[in-house]
Amino acid sequence: MERRKSRAVFAGGVQIGGGAPVSVQSMLNVPAHDVEGNVRQAKALYEAGCEIIRAAVPDLEAVRLIPALKQAVPAPIVADIHFDYRIALACIEAGVDKIRINPGNIGSDERVRAVADACRAKGIPIRIGVNSGSLEKEILAKYGAPTAQALAESAMYHVRLLEKCDFQDIVISIKSSDVQRMVEAYETVAAQCDYPLHLGVTEAGTARMGLIKSSAGIGSLLLHGIGDTIRVSLTDAPVNEVYAGFDILKAVGLKTDAPTLVSCPTCGRTKIDLISLAAQVEERLRDCHKPIKVAVMGCAVNGPGEAREADIGVAGGDGCGLLFKKGEIIRKVPEDQILDELMREIAKL
Repeated sequence: MERRKSRAVFAGGVQIGGGAPVSVQSMLNVPAHDVEGNVRQAKALYEAGCEIIRAAVPDLEAVRLIPALKQAVPAPIVADIHFDYRIALACIEAGVDKIRINPGNIGSDERVRAVADACRAKGIPIRIGVNSGSLEKEILAKYGAPTAQALAESAMYHVRLLEKCDFQDIVISIKSSDVQRMVEAYETVAAQCDYPLHLGVTEAGTARMGLIKSSAGIGSLLLHGIGDTIRVSLTDAPVNEVYAGFDILKAVGLKTDAPTLVSCPTCGRTKIDLISLAAQVEERLRDCHKPIKVAVMGCAVNGPGEAREADIGVAGGDGCGLLFKKGEIIRKVPEDQILDELMREIAKL
């Protein structure tokens, strides 16, 4: 697919935009003053593949979290700041890699300029974060509701504030819990500037519904070439946001250094516990980085033919499974050995 051309900014060693791969982010949800707890969670996120980690910094005392996280993980750390520009300045001094603010809610133009100047001096980008609850009263009155146009206008207003400070290392996010509104807002902003875009459906919901809404919103934009970083917001463990983010990238063809699993929905011909088998295969493939297609099919009659494009696969029989490569059967294995035999074949590829 042809991706939207955006300028490049750098959060630590991670390039955002400018043709760089779409990066997956998540956010720590441990209370900000629990430094040890945040460090443990950051390590877990990094081990899961999280490429950029965001942390809320609600007050000046919580700034001590930044150096602790920087020492704990190589991933860039983003400080999420509201209202108090002094917290942003303190995080910059503490070595943070990126600042997330809403420039309109940190005070006067002088305070915005102070943050912009400090970020410029350290080479730190600023992510403008706009959502349905952060709209300026004037914009909300103009549109009567947090419409897509209102969100886009607010985002561009904040962009102009930073541009007035001669600051262009900007990333924009325009999040909404309404999928259609979110998509329209990003499309509008994408057409008006070349700054990188961080995609997300905010307050998306539980692991089930949040993933569905995020896949619809983030996925549709990515398929049209829009988006440079993503976060799947779930009311769930943050590590599951990371897994979901990479799964979305795989689904739209933007992550190719990992296996793709295809599995059939089962029918009356299925004679093995395919649902459990497919789940176990998916879990075992979590840390695999081979660009292969793996098939788990329920029917030995049609499975190998239907999944002939798979590099390796298994089709269920009556108490057994047929291992196949590119549609060609290589051997039959007992049902209780299917998973291990399949993984052995994958290891050979």
